[in-house]
Amino acid sequence: MLPISTRVLVAVAGALSLTATVAAQSAGKPFDPELAERLTTMQESLIQNEVTGSNVVLVGRDGELVHQSVRNSGRQGDRDITEETLFPIWSMSKPITIVAMMTLHEKGLFEWNDPVSKYIPCFADLSVRDGDTIRPAKTPLRVIDLMTHRSGYAYYPMFPGVPPRHDQPQQSQTKFKDLQEFCELAADHPLEFDPGTGYVYGINQAILGRLVEVLSGRPFGAYLEEAIFEPLGMNDTSFVLDAERRARFQPLFVNIGDLKGYTNLLDELNYDPDSKAHFGGEGLVSDPDDYARFCAMLANGGELDGRRILTPESIETMTTVHSEDIFPELMPGMDMGFSVFVIADPERDGTNAPKGVFGWSGYHNTHFFVDPETRSYAVFMSRSRDFNFAIPRMLRAAVYGDPSSN
Repeated sequence: MLPISTRVLVAVAGALSLTATVAAQSAGKPFDPELAERLTTMQESLIQNEVTGSNVVLVGRDGELVHQSVRNSGRQGDRDITEETLFPIWSMSKPITIVAMMTLHEKGLFEWNDPVSKYIPCFADLSVRDGDTIRPAKTPLRVIDLMTHRSGYAYYPMFPGVPPRHDQPQQSQTKFKDLQEFCELAADHPLEFDPGTGYVYGINQAILGRLVEVLSGRPFGAYLEEAIFEPLGMNDTSFVLDAERRARFQPLFVNIGDLKGYTNLLDELNYDPDSKAHFGGEGLVSDPDDYARFCAMLANGGELDGRRILTPESIETMTTVHSEDIFPELMPGMDMGFSVFVIADPERDGTNAPKGVFGWSGYHNTHFFVDPETRSYAVFMSRSRDFNFAIPRMLRAAVYGDPSSN
């Protein structure tokens, strides 16, 4: 999830001693000869300025990896990134949940304007917070409202530093035994506006996870395995951390106010193998190679290595704009499709990225974008807080060669 706060990244000052791996894969060429230099300069600056710890970037085109760069901080408490490293991807879970819904739509199992209550009856009689009063919702909650963050459900609590109330639908694997239980509490919680009438970033994909279960007849995680992860070879992407996988989990670098350092104690989700509360908005763990394969599929019109996940028409539907200028100060020039940003105004974005590029980010500073016109993508992974809105802009600027990125 994207927090409200952001930080300003200052310029690189002085040299930094790092261990590094930089590779241009033989299957293709970088976008230009200076790509590696721009990306590694960006990565080093993030470490130097204590925005992230160790970090990794992958860039691909036409289904092939063309650049990979790992920058390790070497600092006490940090861990070198290897091919075994796992990251919590938080809101980069959302596009995966959206793709799962697209596969079910292609099977004809629902329509976008269907009321959610047709499949999850507890959403039949919703209420809306209207000033100091609570009133019945004037419009039904539809599937498309969940896909586009136009349901009226926000994240709770809505303000940083405020603890959630007991009656708020806060994603918790200890509070909820499964997604149905979560949905029942969410259905009892007043919406911020009538469904379909506004935009607010919120818990929609957690509800969609339950909808996937109802439509497919399979547990949410199992359906993701069958429909997306296994066909794409995403062998490390899962809702679960057993003992072996937890040993590969990257430590969290915290730099918030007076707090600075590395920790393994702030997971927030427990990733318990026995949990059935698998939240499609934030719950997945992955690695850079896995997520790069997911991005490559999107960049290639829904197909990778001869395995088709989606039709090109479904990807076009995913990137059709439903809300304009979603975060004008933090993400200028960005509209919203099916839970992905879509660059609508390249001049305001200011990174040299073209119109139509889409992507999203995760709470612990994981980021990606896909360029459907050039069939290319980029993935950045680290594990750090606070979330930094500058990183995805820096990533696009480095890939597209904006001079201000140097």
